[in-house]
Amino acid sequence: MNFSIYDFTSFTQWIDKFLYDNLPAFWAIAVEMTLIGLVILVFYALVGLFLVYAERKVCAFMQNRVGPNRVGPFGFFQTIADFVKLMMKELVYIKNADKLLFNIAPFIIIIASFMAIAAIPFAKGLHAIDFDIGVLYVIAVSSLGVVGILLAGWSSNNKYSLIGAMRSGAQIVSYELSVGLSLVTIIILAGTMQFSAIVEGQANGWFIFKGHIPAFIAFIIFLISSTAETNRGPFDLAEAESELTAGFHTEYSGIKFAFFFLAEYMNMFIVASIAATVFLGGWMPFHVSGWAGFNHIMDFIPPFVWYIGKTFFIIWIMMWFKWTFPRLRIDQLLTLEWKYLLPINLVNILIMAFIVLMGWHF
Repeated sequence: MNFSIYDFTSFTQWIDKFLYDNLPAFWAIAVEMTLIGLVILVFYALVGLFLVYAERKVCAFMQNRVGPNRVGPFGFFQTIADFVKLMMKELVYIKNADKLLFNIAPFIIIIASFMAIAAIPFAKGLHAIDFDIGVLYVIAVSSLGVVGILLAGWSSNNKYSLIGAMRSGAQIVSYELSVGLSLVTIIILAGTMQFSAIVEGQANGWFIFKGHIPAFIAFIIFLISSTAETNRGPFDLAEAESELTAGFHTEYSGIKFAFFFLAEYMNMFIVASIAATVFLGGWMPFHVSGWAGFNHIMDFIPPFVWYIGKTFFIIWIMMWFKWTFPRLRIDQLLTLEWKYLLPINLVNILIMAFIVLMGWHF
C-alpha cells in the first residue's frame, strides 16, 4: 500500500479491502461504521474543546486582556478542567418537567451535528460519506438541531427557557433560507451538489474568485446567516443573559449542559467547514493562473492543512464578529433576514444564473 498525506484514497480503500477480506460482509461494514463513528467522536471532542479555548483567547485579545493563563501552558488545559468539572456536576431534575423530552433534547442536537460532519471532505479521499446531494443532505440534517432546541425549551417547564426556544426557532428557520440560497448560488456555478465534485471544480481557482461579485456576495451572506443560525453573537437572542438568564438551556446542568455548549462550537466548525469547502476550495491549494512555480510550491502543502487553515480562518472571522458588534433585538434580527438578506439573495441567484448561462465566469 502506498500511503500519501496528499491523497487518503489508497489508505481508506486498503482498510476497506482488509476488512472485507478477513470478515463476513455484515461484520466488515459494522466494524467500518464503528471505526468511523469513533474517529468522528474523538475529533468532535478535541475540536470542541480547542474551540472553547480559542474563543476565550480571541475574546481576551479583543478586550485587551490575557484570558486563560493558569492551568497548563498558556492556560491550554483550562477547557479540559472545565469539562471534567461539568462531568462531575450533579444532574438536577426539574419538577413538573417532561422528563423524556427534557433528557432527549441534548442528544438530538448532538446527533444532528454528528450527521452533518460526516459529509464534509477533510482531504482528498478523506470523508465518511460522499453523497451526490451532499449540500442538500447537510442543510437537511443540520436543521434537525432546532427540534432539540424547541424540545429543550418547552420541556423545561420554565417561561424563560420557552421564550428562548421560540426565539431560537424563529431565528433558525428564518436564516436557514439565506444559508440555503447562498449555497444554491454556488451550486449553480459548480453544476453539482456533491462536495467532492465541488472541491475538484476549484482546482484552477476557488469559486469565491471564479464566480465574480455574486459569489463574494453569497459568501458574505452565508457568513452572516450561518452565524445567526448557530445562535452566536451578535445574534444570540435565544441565550440573552440580560433577559432570559441562559435561554433554552437554563434548567440544564452537568453533562447535558455540556452537550449544548459543545454543540454550539461544533455547529460553528461545521458551517465554517462548509464555507471553506464551497467558497474557498476546501482542501484545494491556492493557485494563480500562469504562476507555475508558485502553484508548485502551494501543492507541497498537504490538503488537510489547507482545509484546516481555511476553516479556522472563517471561525476566527465569526469570533471577531461576535466580540465586535453588540447584540441585536429580535425584531432587528428578523428584519435583517426578511427585508434585506433574502431579497439580496434572490437577486444574486438570478445574476449568477445569468453569468453561468452566458459563460462569463472564469
